[in-house]
Amino acid sequence: MFNYEGTLYRPPSEARSLIIQITIGCAHNTCTFCNMYKAKTFRIRTEEEILAELRAVAGSPYRDFFRRVFFADGDALCVPTDRLLRLLAAVQELLPSVERVSSYATAADVLRKSPEELAALRAAGLSLVYMGAESGDAEILRAIHKGCTPEEYAAAADRLHEAGIGNSVTLISGLGGRAAVERHALACAELISAMKPEFCSFLTLRLYKGTPMYDDLVSGRFERITDREVLKEMVLFLEHVDAEGTVFRSNHASNYLPLAGTLNRDIPSLLSAIRYAEAHGYRRAFREYGDL
Repeated sequence: MFNYEGTLYRPPSEARSLIIQITIGCAHNTCTFCNMYKAKTFRIRTEEEILAELRAVAGSPYRDFFRRVFFADGDALCVPTDRLLRLLAAVQELLPSVERVSSYATAADVLRKSPEELAALRAAGLSLVYMGAESGDAEILRAIHKGCTPEEYAAAADRLHEAGIGNSVTLISGLGGRAAVERHALACAELISAMKPEFCSFLTLRLYKGTPMYDDLVSGRFERITDREVLKEMVLFLEHVDAEGTVFRSNHASNYLPLAGTLNRDIPSLLSAIRYAEAHGYRRAFREYGDL
């Protein structure tokens, strides 16, 4: 029906979603660890292109297959609100079986929208945004050129809560290196406690050739944490986080130890699983993923 431009990236929970590129690439695209959109030049696609794809799906045998739509690429919420509202209306009109529309977003994307704009987007069908916070530590966020502060993430979460839009926040184990294991873990716990998102997940840092952090690793300026330190970070996070009802996942392909539960209820069982893994030497290898 149409061709996706470049490599496809989407959250794991959007595996069966209809992926529609609202933007090509990422408007920020300066994070030192990330290689996802380096081969793409950012642009917002024309409304005509997007509507043509939606109409093609609506006229196909797959029309009623999709229950979810994901607006790609890196931060579709940077698109002007009036255009997003028209696209959401088109999804509702052309694909009536769709129950959820979601997208990636930065904290800056959210904060640029007024509370009224966000409420309008929610009413039009946008029900979930994925935010890559990566860390709750201000120094680490500056070092990786994230472009947002912990305070901005918390403010963006408040604005999403007020609008009724769900929030799925991603953090990255090991992002601060060996010099910041404890600081990174505690700051992540503090951030999630402040944001109280509907969903929180951890990835484990993977580094790719061509990224500044990869070069820092090779040169010795950055020291990657060990598998045991990954588990130490997770224990510290779980011991200090307070986000009742947040669905927690650490079961990405990059993670040493798959974990799943709901905060705060399942924290004791999650800690028990980590201690069992430490005692029995169980850790899932992930070095096959990525370059290092």
